[in-house]
Amino acid sequence: MASKLNPWRSLRSLAVRTRPSQPYHHAQSTIRAALPTGRRGLTNDTSIRSPPDGADLPPPSSAKESLPYIEPFADNFLNAEALAALEKAASGEDALSLSVEGLKYGMPTPPAKHEQLQDRHHPVIHQVTRMLMRDGKLSAAQQHLSFILNYLRTSPPPKVSPLRPLLPGSPPPHQLPLNPLLYLTLAIDSVAPVVRIRSLKGIASGGQNLDIPVPIDSRARRRMAIQWVLDIVTKKRSTGSGRKQFAARFGAEIVAVIEGRSAAWDRRQIIHKAATASRANLVHPALLSGKRKPRSKL
Repeated sequence: MASKLNPWRSLRSLAVRTRPSQPYHHAQSTIRAALPTGRRGLTNDTSIRSPPDGADLPPPSSAKESLPYIEPFADNFLNAEALAALEKAASGEDALSLSVEGLKYGMPTPPAKHEQLQDRHHPVIHQVTRMLMRDGKLSAAQQHLSFILNYLRTSPPPKVSPLRPLLPGSPPPHQLPLNPLLYLTLAIDSVAPVVRIRSLKGIASGGQNLDIPVPIDSRARRRMAIQWVLDIVTKKRSTGSGRKQFAARFGAEIVAVIEGRSAAWDRRQIIHKAATASRANLVHPALLSGKRKPRSKL
């Protein structure tokens, strides 16, 4: 790894290999020592070879006149990479960025000063992991979530029910196993309720409670949907044994949510029906008089 104090350490391996500029009348050992890369196949130069043993070398005077001009650098891919790196460094670019070109997927982006370490994950991954955690065992919850995503990735494409459609703009069902995170997010956001029922105590006539619908934010919506799925999963029986049984049951319930077979859709329908029936309470005289104002989370 290159040092910030000495960025030229990243160019240590990019050594420029030169061709011999001496004529053939010099010592034969000097010529053989200057061409070790040609025998290893690191250069495509075939014009310069060591003379065979016992061959007569040309005289010095005639060699200087007959030999053509030889460029100082051998034309191979190592020299081309080294020269390109030197040109970039000479132009003022960061020498540390030269090593990124050799990576397959590039270097990860380091977090900024205002970002924290737990923000490196997707919000759905972070929230589901915290809700799966029991007794403070975060590593066990992360392992469960890894098994759940692997179950969604290896499951066959689901069959979406037209009676319970998913969110508008969702990808085709046959593409969901290719992205298990999108698979999980789409299932949670589709079954999550849009509103919740808030009960105002003693505000109606005769000291009765008044139920009004209140919109909720996306994090609270996802929390309710994840809790519904967890309640259903904990009541199911495992079909086998092993540490992957909980992940298999949770993944199967996510597939059931996408296909419209999960009981979480019924709980969502109950809340929406109650919210539709209590819409008239929003114009109740007790609310309009200013005695009690409902608080909503947008």
